Amino acid sequence: MAKEGKDMEEIYKEKYLQKAEVLIEALPYIQQFNRKVIVVKYGGSAMSDEELKKNVIKDVTLLKLVGFKPIVVHGGGKDISAWLKKIGKTSEFVNGLRVTDAETMEIAEMVLGKVNKSLVSMVTELGVKAVGISGKDGGLLTVEKKYSDGRDIGFVGEVTKVDTKILEDLLEKDFLPIVAPIGLDSDFNTYNINADDAACAIAKAMGANKLAFLTDIEGVYKDPDDPSTFISRLTVSEVDALVNNGFIGGGMLPKLKNCTDAIKSGVSRVHILDGRKPHSLLLEVFTDTGIGTMFFKDEEKI
Repeated sequence: MAKEGKDMEEIYKEKYLQKAEVLIEALPYIQQFNRKVIVVKYGGSAMSDEELKKNVIKDVTLLKLVGFKPIVVHGGGKDISAWLKKIGKTSEFVNGLRVTDAETMEIAEMVLGKVNKSLVSMVTELGVKAVGISGKDGGLLTVEKKYSDGRDIGFVGEVTKVDTKILEDLLEKDFLPIVAPIGLDSDFNTYNINADDAACAIAKAMGANKLAFLTDIEGVYKDPDDPSTFISRLTVSEVDALVNNGFIGGGMLPKLKNCTDAIKSGVSRVHILDGRKPHSLLLEVFTDTGIGTMFFKDEEKI
């Protein structure tokens, strides 16, 4: 009997006390960010795997239920490429941006709308009211044509203005906004927007306390080939030093620029997280150690 009692005590400690400790660790973060805006950019492989997709939606829904004001900005590049392939159209990219002619823009808007409403359905199923919109709704995102190294890449937009009223109204009425990255220019032409850019612009305009990028990478490495060089915390000046010294290049450059721009514009914390890892968003937001790379102001350097 004594042995059985000891076994039950060990099970209690391992199974239940660990859960209680996690909740206690999360408490100060729940208090700190209660009623604060967090923008989540959702894309990459986490959108292709149904189980990962459910986990991300559960994470965002939990943030909503414990008092955060989440706004989701989603991508859909892989789905767009798949639909273009179905009609025999080849996807072309320049510096990571999709060359978007009129036909491609039409397909992109259709696909992003489908993705948008599927995310709304998943959130609604978990008991939270969600509304799916695009940057065209309520004049949310105004753009101008974006060029890549001087090359015209079609209907790809650079955000020039964010009208936050529709988001503020939705949050005030206790809805969770889910935004597709599409905008209008001054002549009311429709443009596709890089989802990272859209999320960054919205976070800055909303004065978000957090901006989280769910990506296909764990975070920032000084040397991508050496796991021991992973960097969990970075200030703006440290990012500049890494870039200037040649440690960061390629596709990471625009992502890091979005991170530092957001910090300079008043966003308190920016995170790059691996969306392929289940519940990475919760682990970053609610634990002391986190799981990705966090960006913050120079003056907060400890």
